[in-house]
Amino acid sequence: MSTPVSARRLLGRASECAALDQLVASVRAGLSRALVVRGEAGIGKSALLEYLVGRASGCGIGRSVGVESEMELAFAGLQQLCAPFLGRIGRLPRPQRDALGTAFGLRGGEAPDRFLVGLAVLGLLSEAAEERPLVCVVDDAQWLDMASAQALAFVARRLGAESVGLVFAVREPFGERYFDGLPELAVRGLDYHDARALLGTVLAGPLDERVRDRIVAETRGNPLALLELPSGRTPAELAGGFGLSDAPALPGRIEQSFTERLATLPPSTRLLLLVAAAEPVGDPVLLWRAAGRLGVGPGAAAAADTHGLLAVGELVTFRHPLVRSAVYGAAAPEDRRRVHRALADATDAGVDPDRRAWHLAHATVGLDEDVAAELERSAGRAQDRGGFAAAAAFLHRAVALTQDPVLRAGRALAAAQASLEAGAFDVALGLLATAEAGPLDESQRARVVLLRGRAAFAAGRGRDAPGLLFEAARRLEPFDLELARESYLTAWGAAVTAGLYAEGSVLLEICRAVRALPAPAGPPRPLDLLLDGLALLITEGRAPATPRLQRAAKALLSIPAEDVLRWGWMASTAAIAVWDEEGYRAIAERNLRLVRDAGALSELPVYDAELGLIEAWMGDFAGAASLITEAESVAAATGSRYPPYTALRLRALQGREAEASELIAAANELSAATGQTYAATWAQWEAAVLYNGLARYEQAFSAARQATAKPAEPLVSVWALVELVEAAARAGDPDLAVDALKRLAEATQPSGTDFALGVEARCRALVSNGETAERNYREAIDRLGRTRLRPELARAHLLYGEWLRRERRRVDAREQLRLAHAMLSDIGMEAFAERARRELLATGETPRKRTVETLEELTPQERQVARLAAGGRTNPEIAAQLFLSPRTVEWHLSKVFGKLGIVSRKELPAALSNGGAAVAPL
Repeated sequence: MSTPVSARRLLGRASECAALDQLVASVRAGLSRALVVRGEAGIGKSALLEYLVGRASGCGIGRSVGVESEMELAFAGLQQLCAPFLGRIGRLPRPQRDALGTAFGLRGGEAPDRFLVGLAVLGLLSEAAEERPLVCVVDDAQWLDMASAQALAFVARRLGAESVGLVFAVREPFGERYFDGLPELAVRGLDYHDARALLGTVLAGPLDERVRDRIVAETRGNPLALLELPSGRTPAELAGGFGLSDAPALPGRIEQSFTERLATLPPSTRLLLLVAAAEPVGDPVLLWRAAGRLGVGPGAAAAADTHGLLAVGELVTFRHPLVRSAVYGAAAPEDRRRVHRALADATDAGVDPDRRAWHLAHATVGLDEDVAAELERSAGRAQDRGGFAAAAAFLHRAVALTQDPVLRAGRALAAAQASLEAGAFDVALGLLATAEAGPLDESQRARVVLLRGRAAFAAGRGRDAPGLLFEAARRLEPFDLELARESYLTAWGAAVTAGLYAEGSVLLEICRAVRALPAPAGPPRPLDLLLDGLALLITEGRAPATPRLQRAAKALLSIPAEDVLRWGWMASTAAIAVWDEEGYRAIAERNLRLVRDAGALSELPVYDAELGLIEAWMGDFAGAASLITEAESVAAATGSRYPPYTALRLRALQGREAEASELIAAANELSAATGQTYAATWAQWEAAVLYNGLARYEQAFSAARQATAKPAEPLVSVWALVELVEAAARAGDPDLAVDALKRLAEATQPSGTDFALGVEARCRALVSNGETAERNYREAIDRLGRTRLRPELARAHLLYGEWLRRERRRVDAREQLRLAHAMLSDIGMEAFAERARRELLATGETPRKRTVETLEELTPQERQVARLAAGGRTNPEIAAQLFLSPRTVEWHLSKVFGKLGIVSRKELPAALSNGGAAVAPL
C-alpha cells in the first residue's frame, strides 16, 4: 500500500515544518508574524501551507489562492481572504468600512485608495483575531491581482500584536516583488536520500539504480516532479525518456505530464476540466450551469476525480495550479472560446457583469462593438473601485475588439491612462502608440504627450520628462487652460529635478511660456500664484518673485484635498523659496494630514519626507526619524522608490559619517542612473553639512563648491551657500567666502525673514572682524532665537564661541560654547557637539559629560506612538494615523511605559521632554 500523498509531500521538510510551528506558536502567544514561502513550481509550498493549517488547531483560518486568469480583476484575491470575516466590517471606522465595501462591490462610491483598503483589511483581521488567533494563507501569491497584492503586502508590514499569522506562497522565478523585505522561507529540492525515498513510493516496479539516480538528479529533488513524471511509465520508458538533451524546463515537464494524463480522459471530462480552468471562482453551481450549456453532465466529474485532477465539493479545486494551466494550455482555441461563451451565458449579468464581459471578450473572434462597449463599462466600474490594473485590462481588450478608428484611438488613450495609474509604464507607452496611429483630435494628441511625460517622470527618466511635459502643456493651452497650468507646474518640478538650469534650457523655456499665459479670468488661484512666482524666480530673479511667492505660500495653506493629491508635492516650494520655515512646516503638516485622511498611501512617502525634512531642520530628530520610518514602510508596501533626501538630512545633521556616506553614495547613484542631478546637488549639500560638523573643512569646501556650481538652481544650491561660506572661511579662502556671501544675500535679503537674515548675519560674521563680526554674531543669535530652527541657532552660538576664543576672550567664549554644547547635545548633533567640546577644552574647561537618556532606547515607531499619545490621541486615533491596529498601538505603549519607567499616559509629556524631545503639536 502506497504512502498517502499528504504524508509523502512532507518527507524531508523537518526544518520548514519547524519554522511554521514557530509561527503558529508566536501567533498563539499574542504576536503577529508574516512569512513568504518561496520556491519553484511543485516544490511543496502548497503542502506546507496545508501542514500549517493543520497545525493551527483552535485558530481562525483565512484562505486565498491567486489565479493567473484573475490577475486583472481588482481585489479578487483579497475578497477571497476576507469573505469569512465580512460580518465584522461594521466594526471598522467609517472611511475604512466604505473603502472596503466599495472595493468589493458591496456599495457604490468614489474609487478608494488601494492602501486605505489595506488598512481596512488590517482592521478586519485584527477584529477577527480578538476572538481567537488567526492564521491566513495565500497560495500562488505571484498571481494575485495587483490591488490585492499591494494591500496584503501593506498589511503584512504593519502587523504587530494582533495575533495574526499571514503566510504567502510565491512561485520562483516569477519576478514578483510586492513581498520583498518580508521574512522568507526558501523551499528547495529534497536531498538525495529523501528524493530517492519519495520516488520509491510511486514506482511501479524495480528500477535500475543509474536510472533512479538520473531521475533524482534531473528533477533536482522537486517533490511534484518525482511524484508525477514517473506516474504510469515502465522502467524502460523512464530510462529512455529522461536523458534527452532537449528536455523542457521543469515546470513545463510537470505540466506535460498532466497534459499526457488528460489525453486518456473522455472528451466530456476534458471539457468539464476546461470549464473549471477558465472560471476560477470555484462556484460549483456556476460550473454545472456552464457545463450544462455544453451538454456535459455530472458523470464527467468522476473520471477527473479518479485521476486526482479535480475535486468538486463546496468549492471547485484543482489538485495543483499546474493542472489548471495544463488544461487551459492544451485546449484548442475553438474549445476555449466555446467554454468562455458558456460561462458568459451562465454568469448573471446583474450580479457579476464584469466577469461576464471578460468571458464574452475571450469568446469573441474578430471585432465586436457590443462586447467592446461592455468591456468599456466594466473598466469604468473597475476604476470606481480603485482597480486601475483591471480597468486597463478591460480597456486593452476593448481596443482589440473595436472597429471604429475614432473609438479605438479614444479607448487606447483611456487604457494608457489606466495603465499609467497602475504603474505599468511599458504597457501604457504601447497603448499610446496605438492611440497615436488613430484619428485623434489635437486635444487628445496633447494628452498623449502629457501621458508620455508623466510616464517618463514616474519611471525616473529625468531628462526626458521636462520636455514632454512642457510640450503637453503648450498643446493643452487652447483646450484646457487649467490642465495646461498644472502641466507647466509639473514640468517646472521635473526640470528642477533633472537639473536643467542653464541658459536656453527647458526650465527657462517653461518659465517664459508661463509668463506669456493669459491672466486667469477671476482672482488668481493658489496654483496660479505658485506657478507665476516660480516662473518669475527663474526669469527675473529672487527679488521680483518674492512677493508673489509669499502670497502663494499663504494661499497654499487652504487648497482642497483634490489639489493636494494632484500637485501638492510642489506646494511647499513657495515657502522654501522665500525662507519661510513656519509656512513650510504648516503646508507640509496640512498636506500630510490630508493625504493620510484620504488614505492615499501611494503618495504618503513624499509627504512624510517633506514634513520630516523641516522637523529635522527644527531639531526634532525623533519626529523626523519616525516620519522616515513610516515613509520607508509604506514605500516598501507600495513598491515605490523615492530618494533618501530626509534621511540624508538627518544623518548629516547628526554627524553620523558612515550612515550619511552610504546615503550620499545612494543619492549619487540615483542621479547617475536617472539623470536627476538634483539628487547629486542635495548629496553635495549634505556632505558639506556633515564635514563642517566634523571640522573637516577642506572636504566641506569641496562638497559645497560642487553643490553651488549651478547658480540658477533656485533651492538646494542656495542653502549650500551657507555651508560654503563657513567652509571657505575656515579653510583659508576668504575671497571665495565673500563671493558666496554676496550670492547668499541676493537670496536672503528679499524675503526679510528671521530665518533668512539670521543665517546671512551668521555668515557675514565669518568674513568680518572686530566689532562688525561681534555685531553680526549677536544679530544672528537674536534673529535665529526667534525661530524654531534650533540647529541653526546652536551653530550660531558655536561659531560665536569659536570667534571669542580666537579673540582670547575665554570667559565670554566659555559662556557661548557651554550653551552651544548643551543645545547641540540635546538635539543630537553629535559631530557639532564634539566640535563645541574641543573648543571648550581649548579654553581650559572640561565640559560635563552628558548622559544618553532612556528615550534613546525607544524605536522610531515607539517614539511616534508615544508622541501622539502624549498629545492626547486615543489608541484608535493613533492606529488610524500610523496605519496600525489599536492592539499594536497598545503593545507599543506598554513597551514605552516600561522603557521610560512610567505607568500612565499623563506622565508621557514630561518623560519625553526630559529625554530632549519635547512634544510638538501634531
